[in-house]
Amino acid sequence: MNADPDGAPTPAADEWLSRRSREAEQAVDAAFDLSACVREPIHLLGGVQSYGTLLAAEVASGTVVTAADNTARLLGVEARELVGGPVLRVLGAPDWEEAVALSAEGEGAVLSLPVTAGAGPSPRAFDLSVHRRDGLLVLEFEPGEADPAASRDFYQGVRRALGRLRSAASVAECCATAVREMRALTGFERVVAYRFDGADGPGEVVAESVADGWEPWLGLWFPATDIPPQARRLYEENWIRVIGDVDDATARLVPERRADTGGVLDLSRAGLRTVSGFHLEYLRNIGVRSSMSVSVLRDGRLWGLIACHGADPKRLGPEVRSACELFGTAFSLHLTALEERDRADSLVGVGGRAASVARLLGTDVYDSLLRHEAEVRELAGADGLVVARDGQVRTTGPAVGARLAGELKRLAAGLAPGQVWATDRLAETLEAGGGDASAAEGGPSGVLLIALERGRSYLAWTRVERPEPRRWAADPDRPVRVGPRGERLTPRGSGAVFRSVTRGRSLPWQAREEHTAVELWRLLTGMVLRHADELSALNEELRVINADLDSFAHAAAHDLKEPLRGISHAAEFLVEDAGAGLDATSVRRLGTMRRLAGRMDDLLNSLLHYSRMGRGGLRRTRVELDRALDDALEVAGPRLADAGVRVLRPDRLPAVDADPDRLDDVLVNLLVNAAKYAADRPDRTVRVEVEEVAPGPGGGLAVVVRDNGIGIPPERQEEVFGLFKRLHGPAEHSGGTGVGLAVVRRIVERHGGRVWLTSTPGEGTAFYFTLGEPGAAGG
Repeated sequence: MNADPDGAPTPAADEWLSRRSREAEQAVDAAFDLSACVREPIHLLGGVQSYGTLLAAEVASGTVVTAADNTARLLGVEARELVGGPVLRVLGAPDWEEAVALSAEGEGAVLSLPVTAGAGPSPRAFDLSVHRRDGLLVLEFEPGEADPAASRDFYQGVRRALGRLRSAASVAECCATAVREMRALTGFERVVAYRFDGADGPGEVVAESVADGWEPWLGLWFPATDIPPQARRLYEENWIRVIGDVDDATARLVPERRADTGGVLDLSRAGLRTVSGFHLEYLRNIGVRSSMSVSVLRDGRLWGLIACHGADPKRLGPEVRSACELFGTAFSLHLTALEERDRADSLVGVGGRAASVARLLGTDVYDSLLRHEAEVRELAGADGLVVARDGQVRTTGPAVGARLAGELKRLAAGLAPGQVWATDRLAETLEAGGGDASAAEGGPSGVLLIALERGRSYLAWTRVERPEPRRWAADPDRPVRVGPRGERLTPRGSGAVFRSVTRGRSLPWQAREEHTAVELWRLLTGMVLRHADELSALNEELRVINADLDSFAHAAAHDLKEPLRGISHAAEFLVEDAGAGLDATSVRRLGTMRRLAGRMDDLLNSLLHYSRMGRGGLRRTRVELDRALDDALEVAGPRLADAGVRVLRPDRLPAVDADPDRLDDVLVNLLVNAAKYAADRPDRTVRVEVEEVAPGPGGGLAVVVRDNGIGIPPERQEEVFGLFKRLHGPAEHSGGTGVGLAVVRRIVERHGGRVWLTSTPGEGTAFYFTLGEPGAAGG
């Protein structure tokens, strides 16, 4: 036996605890390492609180697999004798069968029943808690309640407490009522409501009920390391944890590891589970002998705790623990209901506010968001705005650098359109998510982001940093110390408040602001779709008009050529037939008629050519630009030669995607145009090159035809692309109809590209054109 009849630790128990302490010290290299506390598997400590005892048996056979080493004192049989034998040695068959039946609901569910158990002539009354874990039935024996009337009175108190809890009208009032009622029910000297700041953050005491002489904790913050991650996960699984006495001699399991699996029994759901030595030292440091923690959950996640502290050892039986757990569940549900009610109240009017802003926006939605940025910012109470679309980012308010814009784009890409992402601690959130936390330096601390179009655009509201003063119960940067008696965690409390300012955070985003973002997205989506429908209808109308104009131009040009030829021939016949009988004036007038008819024929031919550019479909293929230039020079070469113009070209030109015939029209027109306006100088040249230009419609690769001719004044450069537009008289610079460059523009735009020029009068002109990507334009 390892403990005396009063439960005080024996030398053997002391040796076991000392060994665990030495192992802990060795694990942290003689200097306290808080990560050891964080890594500790608190659900696998292999022991239970010694006022009760535990057996784990196979469900099918009833064979005991492990037992606490204090079974001799409580059940009359040594643990080593029980292991490997039948559980019926200490528990009656009817009670065993009932325990098996009760636990059949599922692994993890804990249920209790009163039993009489133990070997020998004098079995004892116990409260038996049962649950299944890892294929075993875990049986926890606790000495039965001496006064059943006390339990009945307790349940009446719970009912009254629940009634008062339901009457709480706000979250703050709900927390205050919960701690007051829990202290009245349990008799603990201190009961606090403790809320976590995020899943892994520190905790704040938001309500308390405390006995005289105990220091107040209300408003104090406690370091996140006080409740490490594995403890928080355990609180989500087992909603109550009771420590009867911080100086209790732990009853360890025999054997420490299961013979069948080699693992330690998982005691996550065990009410008697021993607790971490680190936590026991923490409680001793703040003058607590007994404690109880009840989980407060919201949407299945740990919101906080109701933490109870006692000055003396205190034992709470299974029924009382169940009632406290029920109270904690009711508190969680009521808290959730109050928060949801506040959320619903805050959403009233959100749609109207979003609609009033949406009415200000024009058809150019993205531009008008920034034109009315003050109203858009006010919707979410923000300090700045980010509007991003197709890689272009425009901002107001706090600076958003290129790296942060990239992080926001990455985050938006992971959202569905209309989905919101928000944080009031941007750098922390980016770091936790594997992003670039340094990207947030010097910029906003809070972001509310909503994806507008998947992978293309997003809208984000930003907030600047709002430093928050905090009063800590311990220095959050130095939560540990090593002392001569082995203290590891520094004392907590209001006796030595540590004041700090939390940086890198903005005001938190509220539900109404997130809902406003979604409502604005819905309205914007409707506007964009409506504008898209209007634009589609307009485009269809323009397509029909253009088709009609093309048909008209083609028909008109074709039909007008016949009478025009008749006029020209009639004038020619008059001159021939009349001979010398015509006076000089008549001959001159007939010559003018023939010349004008020829000019009209040229114009009609050009009009026919221009109309054909809009009627036929494009046949895009991969075209070697070198070969296309050779073909164009066969046509334009004589004009260039007559003008004494040399064509200069690189050794190798790339391939392009184009309609070969239409590309030939473009090159011929540009080369002929260069020949017309070649300067009267000995080095008359035309250069054909390829350059990379700034990205835009049609891509970044441009073909350039550059001459050193007379140039074009800046104010007239756009005119040259108009139909029948000439900057000089018909007889100047080799004449022409003024259609060539209009044809060039039409062909290029039908390829989805663009054409433009740069020119300096007296020095020359460079015509640039791109051809876009296949499928970029109609044809």
